[in-house]
Order: sequence, then structure tokens, then C-alpha cells
Amino acid sequence: MKARHTYRLYPTDSQAKQLAQTFGCVRYVYNWALNLRSVGFKNGERIGYTQTSAALTKLKAQSDAAWLNDVSSVPLQQCLRDLQTAYKNFFEKRTGYPSFKRKNGPQSAEYTKSGFKLDVETHTLTLAKIGAIKVKWSRNTVLDASSLRVKRDASGRYFVSFVVEVQPVQLPETGQAVGIDFGLNRLATLSTGERIANPKHGYKHAKRMAFLQRRLARKTKGSNRRKHAARVVAKLHAKIADTRMDAAHKFTTDMVKRFDTICIEDLNLRGMVKNHSLARSVSDAGIGIFTRLLESKAERYGRKVVKIDRWFPSSKMCSACGHINSAVVLGVKDWKCPACGVHHDRDDNAATNIKAVGLTVSAHGGDVKPSKAKALQRSPHRSANLKIVEHESV
Repeated sequence: MKARHTYRLYPTDSQAKQLAQTFGCVRYVYNWALNLRSVGFKNGERIGYTQTSAALTKLKAQSDAAWLNDVSSVPLQQCLRDLQTAYKNFFEKRTGYPSFKRKNGPQSAEYTKSGFKLDVETHTLTLAKIGAIKVKWSRNTVLDASSLRVKRDASGRYFVSFVVEVQPVQLPETGQAVGIDFGLNRLATLSTGERIANPKHGYKHAKRMAFLQRRLARKTKGSNRRKHAARVVAKLHAKIADTRMDAAHKFTTDMVKRFDTICIEDLNLRGMVKNHSLARSVSDAGIGIFTRLLESKAERYGRKVVKIDRWFPSSKMCSACGHINSAVVLGVKDWKCPACGVHHDRDDNAATNIKAVGLTVSAHGGDVKPSKAKALQRSPHRSANLKIVEHESV
């Protein structure tokens, strides 16, 4: 199976300028190829990767585009493959139509085996036409990667990302299972009775973010002061994202170490984000990150994640007698079952039901997650869920 390893890069000032030139050339070629394919599509021409690769060779031979030869040809060729992948995802209805890359924001360039050399002992990464760059190796493993991607985020930090083959590791069985109910007031409620508070990383820095964004809005566009103000805003965004990801990794690692089976709901996060009253809170909680990491770590470490149908009334059904109380609406936090009289906390009851249903159907070899066809029949405007696997070390 594949895992993604990401490490911090520390280029010198001259190397940073060379990387900026490489990023600029990659961005230019990507946008040029996207425009070429878009115009060709309107004219009834079928232009794919092969045609754009041949056109790039002719473009680099022109005098007004000779500056493309100052950087390695490997990332320029790879960005055409990235564009081909973007079109493939569009035609398979996984994403929207490819968009042009912006000068401001994250930048990246991909190198294949012929364009880089790794040396873990000296902590360096040698890139074609750039040289050896210092790397902060956070793992004591020898990487045998066929390709890598150098990235610069909006805050100015540099990273190198590898996709490598790793062997699955079977953790010792614990014989335990858990149901998890994700929410906004409490980030997660476990069927064991544990309650994980919502750290609200974005809200902690909301005032500071508003101040920095107001200061950015007052700066003149194109000025150096505006660039500096934008970098400060980006650094705060990066800090929030890093703390959110750190919390997600710690929680999901704890879950896969303690439980053999983890039952969760198949939440419609895209639909929740479209609700303007919930969008900010849902995005700040990062529930999608938690579920994605749970699935990837469970696959890597021999655990099982069971997804419950999003239409299952986990909050309305009494975990004691099975009675469904239709009076339980979104604002009700606790309720008493009219059939058996048992008092329930909404989230605790939902977590218990999620575990029970997940284990019941899983034990019979079934699946409680509806198929894409059935999901689309229920809601034709709802897009099918896509599983995005990103492996990280426990």
C-alpha cells in the first residue's frame, strides 16, 4: 500500500529564487496547456497529453519562450500529466473543470527519478538545476520514491512530499469496538461514554484573523506592504491548519490503537457546508479530516471502519428499546423515551446506536453504507461520496 511522507525543506536565498523560477515556469506551462486544450475543445479538436507534450517542445524552441529552458524539464513535463489527471477527474465527474493556477497562493513542482537525488545521511535533497537543499528528516527511514513534489505554501514554508510503498502493520487485537458520533458542540462522542471537546481552532484566532484581514484590505494592491500583510495572514491560517491536523492525528491514532472495529456515520459534509449557518463551524471542526484519517490508518494497521447510512435515525432511536421518537429535532440535546421511559443524552444515544448497528450488519458480512446508485436515487442532486486515502504514520 502507498503512504505519503512530507518533510520540511530549508532552501537558501538563492535556492528559493531558483525554486520560485521553477514554480513560475510550471504555472505558466500548466495555464498555457489548459488554454490550448480549452480552445481546441471549443473548435472540435481533441487535444490530450501527447499533443500538449509535442506542443511544449515547439514552444521551448521559440525565442520568446527560451526562458523555459532555464529550469529543469522534468517538472514542466509533469505538470502536463497533472493537467491530464485533472481532465480525467472532470470527465469522471469527481471534480469541476480544471482552473488556471494563480501566482499568489501555494506553488508546487513534481520531479521524477531522473530529476532528483536523495541523501538521508547528509540530510540533503538534490534537485536538477538547483542543487542540494537541506531537509529536516522526521523519520529514520530510507526512502525509495519514484517521484516527489516540492511545495511552497502561502505562508512561505517549503515542503517535499513523497508517495512510497509501505507494508501494512497488524496491531495486536484488543477485542474492542466503538461507535463515534461526530458533532459541533462536542467534536466526538464515543459509545464508551467518552466525550471529546471541540477545540474550535479557528474561533480561537477569529479576532486576530479579522484584524489582520482588515489591515490587509487597506494595503495598496501590488505593493510590498500588501505582500507582507498577506504573508502574515497566511501564516495564521497555516497555524490553525497545523493545530487542527495535529489534533486529528492524535485522536485517530488513539482510536486505531484501542479498537478493532470503529463505527461512524456517513455524514453529508458537502451538504452541511452549503448551509451558511453551519458552514464555518463544520469547516472549523474538520470532521472530514478525522474520518479520512480513520479510514486510512485502519486500512494500514489492520482495523475495520464501518460507515453507517447517513439516513439511519441514530439520534431519534432509543438505544434501550428501539423506539423511534420523531419529536427529537436538531435542537434537542436530551430526551426521554416515550415507550420505555429511559432518559438519553442525544450524542451518547447516537454513539451507542451507531456501534450496535455497525456491529450487527458487519457481523453478517454486509455493509450499512448505501451504494452510490441508491444514494443518487434518494437525492439526485447529491454528489457521490469519494474516498480519499492519505496514509500517515501512527
